[in-house]
Amino acid sequence: MTSPSLVWLRDDLRLGDNPALHAALERDEPVVVLYVLEDDSDGLRPLGAASKWWLHQSLTALDADLRERGGSLTLRHGSSKKVVPTLARELGAGAVFWNRRYGRAARDLDTEIKSTLHDAGFDAHSFQGSLLFEPWTIQTGSGTPFKVFTPFYRACLDQQEPRHPHPKPRHVPGPRSAPDSDDLASWGLEPAKPDWAGGLRDRWEPGEAAAHRVLEEFVHSDLADYGDRDLPADDTTSHLSPYLRWGEISPFQVWHRLRGDLPPAAKKLTAAFRRQLVWREFNYTVLFANPDLATANYRPEFDDFPWAKPHVRDLEAWQQGRTGIPLVDAGMRELWQTGVMHNRVRMVVGSFLIKNLLIDWRVGEQWFWDTLVDADEANNPGNWQWVAGSGADATPYFRVFNPLLQADKFDKQREYVTQWVAEVDTEDYPEPIVDLKQSRQEALAAYDTMRTKAGLK
Repeated sequence: MTSPSLVWLRDDLRLGDNPALHAALERDEPVVVLYVLEDDSDGLRPLGAASKWWLHQSLTALDADLRERGGSLTLRHGSSKKVVPTLARELGAGAVFWNRRYGRAARDLDTEIKSTLHDAGFDAHSFQGSLLFEPWTIQTGSGTPFKVFTPFYRACLDQQEPRHPHPKPRHVPGPRSAPDSDDLASWGLEPAKPDWAGGLRDRWEPGEAAAHRVLEEFVHSDLADYGDRDLPADDTTSHLSPYLRWGEISPFQVWHRLRGDLPPAAKKLTAAFRRQLVWREFNYTVLFANPDLATANYRPEFDDFPWAKPHVRDLEAWQQGRTGIPLVDAGMRELWQTGVMHNRVRMVVGSFLIKNLLIDWRVGEQWFWDTLVDADEANNPGNWQWVAGSGADATPYFRVFNPLLQADKFDKQREYVTQWVAEVDTEDYPEPIVDLKQSRQEALAAYDTMRTKAGLK
């Protein structure tokens, strides 16, 4: 009789450098790989629409990869605290393995599941697979979480070099009889009518193999021009964010690829790109210490900020890219069409919503959560709070990104704007929905009101 290993995947949809899978294969027993579409009742944040689309494609690619290696993917839908122990009992599993998550609800859920499994006599082990540095290991000299990025970054660089990636297995032995599995199509992750995902399909190929192709294209092409990464028309960014979000590639694989053979011009830019990887780590450290990052101001004084009641017309104009502000509209249309937006432009559209329309940052964060394929539980709220001035190491609230000046600086030839807003110079393009100068003054006045209420003036 065999005692199969059960590997429970979540945000780590890959075979290479997967510590949980690696540990399971070392037992030299059949392996069952499980993905659970988890119920919202467990306190986990429901996936946005774009994330669901990506998940469907990623699970399809993962199952094909497993089948090429002798295994298959088991799909179940429900509460993980019921599904995982139930499947472990069905299999007579010798051990259950997974890689850690860092949101509070996920941590609490994992702790409860591990306790249930142990009480039932199963071995259960979790691993570090998604972050280079565990959040509790990078702390200030007084033993508290960092609140500012630069010292956090230095502390990370002072740590031991992140471990080397585990190789991708050539064989994943499945059990003689595979357990029952849901039909992926029955989960309804892809849009039906209307089918709004055509632009996503044109732009992206989810999956582990695609992630590594994107990485290689980056290090051999765009990394040498990474110094121009703020220019949205040039778009020399890595395009790895959705692959990292879904764990189709690990940060360890990216980190050490930057240590490998690179074109001479690219080697000069590796430190700049590694710094961006560590920003991801910083946001997760902030999330770990502040589990309500998506709903609560990191800086409590912002609880007194006098947000305007969102006007439906203005909010829809922002969401649909019809504000009459070209760079803002270009970014919002890129988001709707492709599921991503250039990072520089993300800051501009966020600042416009928060500081020119005086709309609560949480409204924008939720819209991005629904429309981004790289919507991440730490980076998405962390970045929105950074722009709002309410977050850790945030840009001061009084620093307003003027979208006209930003366009003149970073899209001087208007290549990016005209790519996404074809009618920008015609009579069909709308007038601005707000006066930038006046709304900036109103934002600064609101900021002063908040500081007065909070006793900071």
